[in-house]
Amino acid sequence: MKTITLHRPNAIHNALSDFDRYFESFFGDSVLGPASRALNRMPAVDVRETEKGYVLEMDLPGHDEKDIDIHVDGSSLSIASRHEDAGKTVDEERGAWLIRERRISPFSRSFKLPENADPEGISAEFRNGVLCLEVGKKPEAQKRTIQINAR
Repeated sequence: MKTITLHRPNAIHNALSDFDRYFESFFGDSVLGPASRALNRMPAVDVRETEKGYVLEMDLPGHDEKDIDIHVDGSSLSIASRHEDAGKTVDEERGAWLIRERRISPFSRSFKLPENADPEGISAEFRNGVLCLEVGKKPEAQKRTIQINAR
């Protein structure tokens, strides 16, 4: 069975995550605290295969469709956010943040599409904080029924 594969490049946040877990195991809470948790925030993704293609659903609460970039380059599907106020400590309209645990952090995720996926047949929908991508299969890869002719 051919499936969509998650591409996870090695990055600093992986090392910080391991470091954070190491300290939590000894001291109960990380020295890095909320800063390291913010680095590890990757949106949850569900991928399923249907008869006609693949469906990818990604949780993106707090985002608008204008904040999301989706690109296909060959067999690589990339989804990224470019949320404008991710690092602001003061909101001119609402004042300075005293506690901000619900910050929306920018992210980037890549997926390797299977050989039978049709990069031209991708549609996207964003509703209630969930991004839904439908990736169609190439026509020759879709299941079809063969009729038997009687002689």
